[in-house]
Amino acid sequence: MTSAHDVEAVRAAEQAAAAGLPGGLATLVERASAALAGVVGSELRAAAGRVYGSRAVLLVGSGTNGGDALHAGALLARRGASVTALLAADSSHEPRAHGPGLAALRAAGGRVVEDGAGEAGLAAVAAADVVVDGLLGVGGRPGLRGAAAALAGAAARSSARVVAVDVPSGVDVTTGALPPAPTSASASAPASGSGSAPGDGSASGAATGGEGSGTAAAVRADVTVTFGTAKPALLLPPASALAGRVVVVPIGLGDLGDPVVERLGARELADLWPRPDGESDKYSRGVLGVVAGGATFTGAAVLSTGAAVRAGAGMVRYLGPTPPTDLVRARWPEVVPGPGRVQAWLLGPGVDPDDEGQGEHVREALAQDVPCVVDAGALPALVTALDEGERGSGGTLVVPHAGELARLLGLLGHDCTRADVQERPLEHARRAADASGVVVLLKGSTTLVVDPEGEGGGPRPPVRAQADGTPWLATAGSGDVLAGVVGALAALGLAPRDAGAVGAAVHGLAAHAASGGGPLHAEAVLHALPEVLTALLVDVPRG
Repeated sequence: MTSAHDVEAVRAAEQAAAAGLPGGLATLVERASAALAGVVGSELRAAAGRVYGSRAVLLVGSGTNGGDALHAGALLARRGASVTALLAADSSHEPRAHGPGLAALRAAGGRVVEDGAGEAGLAAVAAADVVVDGLLGVGGRPGLRGAAAALAGAAARSSARVVAVDVPSGVDVTTGALPPAPTSASASAPASGSGSAPGDGSASGAATGGEGSGTAAAVRADVTVTFGTAKPALLLPPASALAGRVVVVPIGLGDLGDPVVERLGARELADLWPRPDGESDKYSRGVLGVVAGGATFTGAAVLSTGAAVRAGAGMVRYLGPTPPTDLVRARWPEVVPGPGRVQAWLLGPGVDPDDEGQGEHVREALAQDVPCVVDAGALPALVTALDEGERGSGGTLVVPHAGELARLLGLLGHDCTRADVQERPLEHARRAADASGVVVLLKGSTTLVVDPEGEGGGPRPPVRAQADGTPWLATAGSGDVLAGVVGALAALGLAPRDAGAVGAAVHGLAAHAASGGGPLHAEAVLHALPEVLTALLVDVPRG
């Protein structure tokens, strides 16, 4: 599992660790910079074939991250790399850079360019093998301006590999939001570690500035080296798309407390996936009832029931009109048509909210005291049931994409657009969870699973952020397959947050297996489920 901790918890742990070290904070900087130099050295070897004679450029802000970059640069310079530090501070009233780091780099033979965003600095970035982003740390405000924005833009235009120190500079470390792309006016404004507030930029829009500006509001890294623990933005969208490969380096921090974001790995998936024993039967394995599709969207019924079968539900029941029922029976003879006892419901894939027959099935299911996984066309009925006190006592998980979440929030009294959700997904998923009191799975390239706030304003469990899929998964019907997998896990007894995160992860892994690096279709993902689950359950050690 990869865990991310709150920035304040990290700072407190750093201070506590430094207090117990002979060299204090300098010892932590030494540990961090040594690990950073190791990663940058590997990138230099990949880019130039060796460290000796390769070209590393450091983008240096005035904070500790800039100091980490400078000390790492000194270590690389001693190994024969050509290291140039570009200072990004714009104001004469702020420190130019970390003093001990500058001294170490100069003593090792490194070069320092005071006017980092000037002609010489930009030329150095263009010629670099590796660029190290030490502009802002976890305390920096979202967004880059002035020299920092110009240097980030130059790094984006170069062919160099980019290694970020702790986090890509410019992202909102806590929420994963990205700032708007800098305008020509803001690009020329002073940058002193502060910047614009998080705004409405998409991942691509925020990565670079406006046309012809040559600036960037945030750095896009190929690798991020983070110290002690991951930071939330490295796991949360859309900022996580700028982090590249994340390397978590231990530096001797003590207890960090509970994480605020976590990502399940193979071992957690293997531990959480329910397994039958010698006493199991089809009922104890979990019976899932499915209300999906209709006269128009028949495929949703076939895909969601098939995914539940392939994911290992003991039995799947299907409720729907004759056309999709006939298709489901022909494709999946194991599926039982008609009502009966269930351990969980999957409601809504491909359901037209105006379909009165399917709507009645949805309302009846929501009133039962069993878990419900609610998607697409069943979301309006869920809001009505919650408002009227007609939702049963079972746990509830909603599984919308961004557009569906925007519509759900509108029904809950919080108007927003699909673009709003895409730009600030965590904010909107939390708002929906708190307004409805149910667990929210927000689908995306990084899928979020968010619990509502605890009773009495108590802490909520860590956000789950799964990024196990492939861009080829953006295809019609893939959400129906995900819903079937998650529904099967709910019927097998997993709590809503576990069913959502585990289902999203396995769905992503199945997409990778089905794709092989190229296009796929939803049914191919469905067929890959048993292969992926077998590998997970047989090959991955438990515990």
